[in-house]
Amino acid sequence: MLTWLKRDSLTFPALDRALQEPNGLLAAGGDLTPERLVQAYRHGCFPWYQDGQPILWWSPDPRTVLAPARLHVSRSLAKWMRQGRYQVSFDTDFAAVIAACAAPRDYTNGTWITDPMRMAYCELHARGIAHSVEVRQDGELVGGLYGLAMGQLFFGESMFSRADNASKVGFVTLVRHLEAAGFVLIDCQMQTDHLQSLGAHAISRREFAGYLARYLDQPNTATWVC
Repeated sequence: MLTWLKRDSLTFPALDRALQEPNGLLAAGGDLTPERLVQAYRHGCFPWYQDGQPILWWSPDPRTVLAPARLHVSRSLAKWMRQGRYQVSFDTDFAAVIAACAAPRDYTNGTWITDPMRMAYCELHARGIAHSVEVRQDGELVGGLYGLAMGQLFFGESMFSRADNASKVGFVTLVRHLEAAGFVLIDCQMQTDHLQSLGAHAISRREFAGYLARYLDQPNTATWVC
């Protein structure tokens, strides 16, 4: 049975209570306060829902992740990056990045990044928890991504691209930055061909929970000022 969250409690059900179909649906309801969002990620779940639906919280099994040391950069992408066509920065325009991620895509009419979601993650950014990667070409924003940094884990949320390889360049730059700062894992949530080509792989929910227990409260040396 699906658990409905209470607004006066930040407690989530145990991860092993998530449904098998649809895969990983753990709970519904609650709100998008910064406190609940932080607790959700610490617990191992994340919000994902469409306009008109209640807030839905997910913990899929398996979970797609990327260990920085397993990052795969193809020869063609490495050559592209050496050409220096794009300029990559961190945290210079979080609002623009999340707005671009929320924009309609060619393959779908809707977006799960609702206005309340945008406002909630912008608040997390203001609190120094959520971060963005901006990819620009001649000053124009052509790609980027955003997510949360907690301990030695980074929780990726969404990315966008308006030019060839723009999101890949941003992602590779971020992964290298995180590795240098002591991060051990990037949560990619769900598998895509795009992420798999960069080295993402699947682990069990139980193994993912082990990473949370071990690394969420460990220090990192990341700086986000460009």
